[in-house]
Amino acid sequence: MTDPVIEATGLGMRYRRRDDAWALKDCTFTLPAGRIVAVVGPNGAGKSTLLMLAAGLVRPTEGRITAPARERLAYVAQEKPLYGQLTVSETLRMGRELNPDRWDGAVADRVVAAGPLPAKAKVRSLSGGQRTRLALALALGKRPEVLLLDEPMADLDPLARHELMGTLMADAAERGTTVVMSSHILTELEGACDHLLLVQNGRIRLDGSIDDLLAAHSLLRGPVGDLAPHTVIDSRTTGRQLTALIRREGPVDGAWEVTEPSLEELLLAHLRGSRSPEGVPA
Repeated sequence: MTDPVIEATGLGMRYRRRDDAWALKDCTFTLPAGRIVAVVGPNGAGKSTLLMLAAGLVRPTEGRITAPARERLAYVAQEKPLYGQLTVSETLRMGRELNPDRWDGAVADRVVAAGPLPAKAKVRSLSGGQRTRLALALALGKRPEVLLLDEPMADLDPLARHELMGTLMADAAERGTTVVMSSHILTELEGACDHLLLVQNGRIRLDGSIDDLLAAHSLLRGPVGDLAPHTVIDSRTTGRQLTALIRREGPVDGAWEVTEPSLEELLLAHLRGSRSPEGVPA
Protein backbone atom coordinates (compact mmCIF):
# COMPACT_ATOMS: atom_id res chain seq x y z
CA MET A 1 0.00 0.00 0.00
CA THR A 2 1.45 3.37 -1.05
CA ASP A 3 1.92 5.84 1.79
CA PRO A 4 -0.53 8.77 1.67
CA VAL A 5 0.86 12.14 0.67
CA ILE A 6 -2.27 14.22 1.34
CA GLU A 7 -5.00 13.28 3.82
CA ALA A 8 -8.17 15.11 4.82
CA THR A 9 -10.65 14.31 7.57
CA GLY A 10 -13.96 16.14 7.99
CA LEU A 11 -12.54 19.01 5.96
CA GLY A 12 -14.74 22.07 5.60
CA MET A 13 -14.26 25.63 4.37
CA ARG A 14 -16.74 28.47 4.73
CA TYR A 15 -15.97 31.93 3.35
CA ARG A 16 -18.85 33.78 5.03
CA ARG A 17 -20.85 33.20 8.18
CA ARG A 18 -23.86 31.73 6.43
CA ASP A 19 -25.02 28.13 6.35
CA ASP A 20 -25.11 28.19 2.53
CA ALA A 21 -21.60 29.64 2.17
CA TRP A 22 -19.66 26.38 2.52
CA ALA A 23 -17.18 25.91 -0.33
CA LEU A 24 -16.30 22.47 1.08
CA LYS A 25 -18.12 20.41 3.68
CA ASP A 26 -17.26 17.16 5.47
CA CYS A 27 -14.59 16.03 2.97
CA THR A 28 -12.55 12.96 3.87
CA PHE A 29 -10.06 11.44 1.44
CA THR A 30 -6.55 10.02 1.06
CA LEU A 31 -4.22 10.60 -1.88
CA PRO A 32 -1.38 8.06 -2.31
CA ALA A 33 2.14 9.23 -3.10
CA GLY A 34 3.41 8.99 -6.66
CA ARG A 35 -0.02 9.17 -8.31
CA ILE A 36 -1.40 11.48 -10.97
CA VAL A 37 -4.62 12.66 -9.35
CA ALA A 38 -7.53 14.20 -11.26
CA VAL A 39 -9.71 16.56 -9.21
CA VAL A 40 -12.85 16.78 -11.30
CA GLY A 41 -16.15 18.58 -10.91
CA PRO A 42 -18.31 21.36 -12.34
CA ASN A 43 -17.42 25.03 -11.96
CA GLY A 44 -17.96 26.16 -8.38
CA ALA A 45 -17.72 22.63 -6.99
CA GLY A 46 -14.89 23.49 -4.57
CA LYS A 47 -11.87 22.25 -6.54
CA SER A 48 -9.85 25.47 -6.21
CA THR A 49 -10.59 25.73 -2.50
CA LEU A 50 -9.44 22.15 -2.01
CA LEU A 51 -6.11 22.85 -3.72
CA MET A 52 -5.56 26.08 -1.76
CA LEU A 53 -6.13 24.17 1.48
CA ALA A 54 -3.66 21.48 0.40
CA ALA A 55 -1.13 24.20 -0.46
CA GLY A 56 -1.52 25.75 3.00
CA LEU A 57 -2.68 29.10 1.61
CA VAL A 58 -5.89 29.12 3.67
CA ARG A 59 -6.93 27.44 6.90
CA PRO A 60 -9.97 25.18 7.04
CA THR A 61 -13.06 26.23 8.95
CA GLU A 62 -13.36 22.70 10.31
CA GLY A 63 -11.59 19.37 10.05
CA ARG A 64 -7.98 18.99 9.00
CA ILE A 65 -5.77 18.38 5.99
CA THR A 66 -2.14 17.21 6.05
CA ALA A 67 0.25 17.75 3.15
CA PRO A 68 4.02 18.12 2.68
CA ALA A 69 5.77 21.25 3.93
CA ARG A 70 5.72 24.23 1.58
CA GLU A 71 9.34 23.83 0.48
CA ARG A 72 8.50 20.33 -0.82
CA LEU A 73 5.33 21.45 -2.61
CA ALA A 74 4.57 23.61 -5.66
CA TYR A 75 1.22 25.19 -6.47
CA VAL A 76 0.08 26.83 -9.72
CA ALA A 77 -3.16 28.78 -9.37
CA GLN A 78 -5.68 29.40 -12.16
CA GLU A 79 -4.67 33.05 -12.58
CA LYS A 80 -0.92 32.19 -12.76
CA PRO A 81 0.20 35.09 -10.51
CA LEU A 82 3.60 36.31 -11.66
CA TYR A 83 5.45 39.61 -11.33
CA GLY A 84 4.58 41.54 -14.48
CA GLN A 85 7.56 43.88 -14.30
CA LEU A 86 10.10 41.02 -14.35
CA THR A 87 11.44 39.45 -17.52
CA VAL A 88 11.31 35.72 -18.22
CA SER A 89 14.97 35.27 -17.26
CA GLU A 90 14.53 37.36 -14.09
CA THR A 91 11.54 35.23 -13.11
CA LEU A 92 13.60 32.06 -13.45
CA ARG A 93 16.44 33.64 -11.47
CA MET A 94 13.93 34.47 -8.74
CA GLY A 95 12.86 30.83 -8.67
CA ARG A 96 16.48 29.75 -8.29
CA GLU A 97 17.19 32.21 -5.47
CA LEU A 98 14.02 31.32 -3.57
CA ASN A 99 14.75 27.58 -3.83
CA PRO A 100 18.54 27.33 -3.63
CA ASP A 101 18.60 23.77 -2.27
CA ARG A 102 16.10 22.26 -4.71
CA TRP A 103 16.27 24.30 -7.91
CA ASP A 104 16.79 22.45 -11.19
CA GLY A 105 17.53 25.08 -13.81
CA ALA A 106 17.80 22.55 -16.61
CA VAL A 107 14.19 21.40 -16.36
CA ALA A 108 12.90 24.99 -16.00
CA ASP A 109 14.92 26.12 -19.04
CA ARG A 110 13.63 23.16 -21.05
CA VAL A 111 9.98 24.04 -20.38
CA VAL A 112 10.59 27.70 -21.28
CA ALA A 113 12.61 26.92 -24.42
CA ALA A 114 9.86 24.67 -25.79
CA GLY A 115 7.59 27.78 -25.90
CA PRO A 116 9.73 29.47 -26.92
CA LEU A 117 9.64 32.37 -24.47
CA PRO A 118 12.02 35.30 -25.15
CA ALA A 119 14.36 35.64 -22.17
CA LYS A 120 14.10 39.44 -22.14
CA ALA A 121 10.33 39.63 -22.56
CA LYS A 122 8.42 41.21 -19.67
CA VAL A 123 5.92 38.91 -18.02
CA ARG A 124 3.15 41.47 -18.51
CA SER A 125 3.69 41.25 -22.30
CA LEU A 126 3.20 37.47 -22.42
CA SER A 127 0.04 35.78 -23.65
CA GLY A 128 -2.04 33.64 -21.30
CA GLY A 129 -0.52 30.46 -22.70
CA GLN A 130 3.01 31.83 -22.32
CA ARG A 131 2.34 32.79 -18.70
CA THR A 132 1.10 29.27 -18.07
CA ARG A 133 4.29 27.82 -19.51
CA LEU A 134 6.44 30.12 -17.35
CA ALA A 135 4.43 29.30 -14.21
CA LEU A 136 4.86 25.57 -14.87
CA ALA A 137 8.58 26.08 -15.47
CA LEU A 138 8.86 27.70 -12.02
CA ALA A 139 6.87 24.88 -10.41
CA LEU A 140 8.82 22.06 -12.05
CA GLY A 141 12.15 23.81 -11.49
CA LYS A 142 11.49 23.66 -7.76
CA ARG A 143 11.56 19.84 -7.99
CA PRO A 144 8.54 19.43 -5.71
CA GLU A 145 7.43 16.17 -4.20
CA VAL A 146 3.83 17.28 -4.71
CA LEU A 147 2.68 19.48 -7.60
CA LEU A 148 -0.76 21.11 -7.25
CA LEU A 149 -2.22 22.47 -10.49
CA ASP A 150 -5.52 24.37 -10.69
CA GLU A 151 -6.94 24.25 -14.23
CA PRO A 152 -3.39 24.38 -15.61
CA MET A 153 -4.11 23.99 -19.31
CA ALA A 154 -7.23 26.12 -19.73
CA ASP A 155 -5.55 28.87 -21.78
CA LEU A 156 -3.29 26.67 -23.93
CA ASP A 157 -3.87 25.63 -27.51
CA PRO A 158 -4.29 21.86 -28.12
CA LEU A 159 -0.70 21.30 -29.25
CA ALA A 160 0.82 23.18 -26.30
CA ARG A 161 -1.55 21.35 -23.95
CA HIS A 162 -0.42 18.00 -25.33
CA GLU A 163 3.27 18.93 -25.07
CA LEU A 164 3.06 20.26 -21.52
CA MET A 165 1.00 17.29 -20.37
CA GLY A 166 3.72 15.05 -21.76
CA THR A 167 6.35 17.06 -19.87
CA LEU A 168 4.37 16.72 -16.63
CA MET A 169 3.91 12.98 -17.06
CA ALA A 170 7.57 12.40 -17.92
CA ASP A 171 8.70 14.41 -14.90
CA ALA A 172 6.31 12.55 -12.61
CA ALA A 173 7.52 9.19 -13.91
CA GLU A 174 11.19 10.14 -13.55
CA ARG A 175 10.98 11.76 -10.12
CA GLY A 176 8.00 10.00 -8.58
CA THR A 177 6.25 13.36 -8.21
CA THR A 178 2.65 13.32 -7.00
CA VAL A 179 0.60 15.54 -9.33
CA VAL A 180 -2.83 16.77 -8.21
CA MET A 181 -4.56 18.49 -11.11
CA SER A 182 -8.02 20.03 -11.22
CA SER A 183 -9.98 20.36 -14.42
CA HIS A 184 -13.46 20.15 -15.87
CA ILE A 185 -12.05 19.13 -19.29
CA LEU A 186 -12.15 15.33 -19.23
CA THR A 187 -10.03 14.89 -22.37
CA GLU A 188 -7.24 16.67 -20.48
CA LEU A 189 -7.20 13.95 -17.82
CA GLU A 190 -8.29 10.65 -19.34
CA GLY A 191 -5.33 8.44 -20.08
CA ALA A 192 -2.97 10.57 -17.98
CA CYS A 193 -4.38 10.28 -14.45
CA ASP A 194 -4.62 7.15 -12.32
CA HIS A 195 -6.49 8.43 -9.24
CA LEU A 196 -9.77 10.35 -9.08
CA LEU A 197 -11.41 12.84 -6.75
CA LEU A 198 -14.89 13.84 -7.94
CA VAL A 199 -16.09 16.99 -6.17
CA GLN A 200 -19.63 18.33 -6.39
CA ASN A 201 -21.38 20.92 -4.27
CA GLY A 202 -18.41 21.01 -1.92
CA ARG A 203 -18.45 17.27 -1.17
CA ILE A 204 -16.38 14.32 -2.31
CA ARG A 205 -18.52 12.05 -4.49
CA LEU A 206 -15.81 9.62 -5.63
CA ASP A 207 -12.31 8.90 -4.33
CA GLY A 208 -10.10 6.06 -5.51
CA SER A 209 -7.97 4.47 -8.19
CA ILE A 210 -9.53 5.08 -11.60
CA ASP A 211 -9.04 1.43 -12.61
CA ASP A 212 -10.72 0.23 -9.42
CA LEU A 213 -13.62 2.65 -9.78
CA LEU A 214 -14.25 1.65 -13.40
CA ALA A 215 -14.05 -2.06 -12.52
CA ALA A 216 -16.58 -1.62 -9.69
CA HIS A 217 -19.20 -0.15 -12.05
CA SER A 218 -21.10 -1.54 -15.01
CA LEU A 219 -23.02 0.14 -17.79
CA LEU A 220 -26.21 -1.79 -18.57
CA ARG A 221 -28.44 -1.57 -21.60
CA GLY A 222 -31.57 -3.58 -22.16
CA PRO A 223 -35.33 -3.82 -21.62
CA VAL A 224 -36.71 -2.06 -18.56
CA GLY A 225 -36.32 -4.38 -15.58
CA ASP A 226 -35.37 -4.81 -11.93
CA LEU A 227 -31.79 -3.85 -11.05
CA ALA A 228 -31.87 -5.03 -7.42
CA PRO A 229 -29.63 -5.63 -5.46
CA HIS A 230 -27.26 -3.25 -7.26
CA THR A 231 -26.82 0.43 -6.43
CA VAL A 232 -28.18 2.45 -9.34
CA ILE A 233 -26.09 5.58 -9.86
CA ASP A 234 -28.03 6.92 -12.83
CA SER A 235 -30.61 5.55 -15.25
CA ARG A 236 -32.38 6.78 -18.35
CA THR A 237 -35.29 5.19 -20.21
CA THR A 238 -35.96 5.62 -23.92
CA GLY A 239 -39.13 3.81 -24.92
CA ARG A 240 -38.63 0.25 -23.67
CA GLN A 241 -34.85 0.57 -23.51
CA LEU A 242 -33.10 1.27 -20.22
CA THR A 243 -29.54 2.54 -19.87
CA ALA A 244 -28.15 2.49 -16.33
CA LEU A 245 -24.84 2.85 -14.55
CA ILE A 246 -24.68 0.65 -11.47
CA ARG A 247 -22.25 -0.14 -8.72
CA ARG A 248 -22.31 -3.92 -8.74
CA GLU A 249 -23.34 -5.90 -5.67
CA GLY A 250 -22.64 -9.33 -7.16
CA PRO A 251 -23.36 -10.91 -10.56
CA VAL A 252 -25.62 -9.07 -13.01
CA ASP A 253 -28.62 -11.25 -13.83
CA GLY A 254 -30.99 -10.80 -16.73
CA ALA A 255 -30.81 -10.05 -20.43
CA TRP A 256 -28.57 -7.04 -20.09
CA GLU A 257 -25.83 -5.85 -22.40
CA VAL A 258 -23.07 -5.27 -19.82
CA THR A 259 -19.98 -3.12 -20.53
CA GLU A 260 -17.39 -1.31 -18.45
CA PRO A 261 -18.04 2.46 -18.52
CA SER A 262 -15.55 4.98 -19.81
CA LEU A 263 -14.25 7.57 -17.37
CA GLU A 264 -16.53 10.19 -18.94
CA GLU A 265 -19.60 7.95 -18.60
CA LEU A 266 -18.73 7.22 -14.98
CA LEU A 267 -18.29 10.87 -14.06
CA LEU A 268 -21.37 12.15 -15.89
CA ALA A 269 -23.56 9.44 -14.35
CA HIS A 270 -22.40 10.28 -10.83
CA LEU A 271 -22.91 13.99 -11.42
CA ARG A 272 -26.42 13.44 -12.79
CA GLY A 273 -27.28 10.91 -10.09
CA SER A 274 -26.20 13.15 -7.23
CA ARG A 275 -28.54 15.91 -8.49
CA SER A 276 -31.64 13.72 -8.60
CA PRO A 277 -33.77 12.88 -5.53
CA GLU A 278 -33.05 9.18 -5.88
CA GLY A 279 -29.34 9.68 -6.59
CA VAL A 280 -26.89 8.31 -4.08
CA PRO A 281 -23.45 9.59 -3.08
CA ALA A 282 -20.55 7.29 -3.91
